[in-house]
Amino acid sequence: MQVYRRKLAAEAIGTFWLTFGGCGAAVIAAGFPQGGFGLLGVSLAFGLTVLTMAYSVGHISGCHLNPAVTVGLTCGGRFPAHQVLPYIAAQVVGGIAAAALLYVIASGSPDFDIAKGFAANGFGDHSPGKYGLGACLVMEIVLTTMFLFIIMGATHGKAPAGFAPIAIGLALTLIHLISIPVTNTSVNPARSTGPALFVGGWALGQLWLFWAAPLIGGAAGGMLYRWIGVEPLVAVIGDDEPALADEVSE
Repeated sequence: MQVYRRKLAAEAIGTFWLTFGGCGAAVIAAGFPQGGFGLLGVSLAFGLTVLTMAYSVGHISGCHLNPAVTVGLTCGGRFPAHQVLPYIAAQVVGGIAAAALLYVIASGSPDFDIAKGFAANGFGDHSPGKYGLGACLVMEIVLTTMFLFIIMGATHGKAPAGFAPIAIGLALTLIHLISIPVTNTSVNPARSTGPALFVGGWALGQLWLFWAAPLIGGAAGGMLYRWIGVEPLVAVIGDDEPALADEVSE
């Protein structure tokens, strides 16, 4: 039980860092006068949070930091189904805690205006590029599918050892470079939930998309890699007693 609690704590801390680091870069630093780093910097910030946490807590919890990743790994045969809901709960707690702390810090500036979005995700009038619901739905599903595909491949037993966090972090960076103009990039319901709670109104009204699309994409990515992969698969990620998953024949 103590080991399991540590896993959930690791997921909460890791998701806190992802949300605080990525959304913090967007809210505080991206548009800072004459020194802001814009879309590229925010994309790198999200990628770096995952990379650093993967090396820090990957050996403890598997470093999912994202309900879509947890669901995708389960669909891919890498994570036990009975741990899905506790992992997701821990991730959401971490995302909300990060948004709360970021709000406290950001509101210390006289120029802070939560109406500007607070790094919340949106579609239609609330998409950075005014992209419609259909485009945003497709973007989030496709990118989360590919994110899970990359995670499954990078953590495969035959992949180069020790490099998975780099591949996964760079994948998340690329995902943000592609989709910030479309949805402000979610691919992570926990990351989306924290800021939406503080923005309220439209952000909460549109939050359903940033749960539904990533979860669909995560499940699709996990199942796709499980089908295409030539295994036996690596040990279940995050389980107390890792075991080889089902073999997949050529």
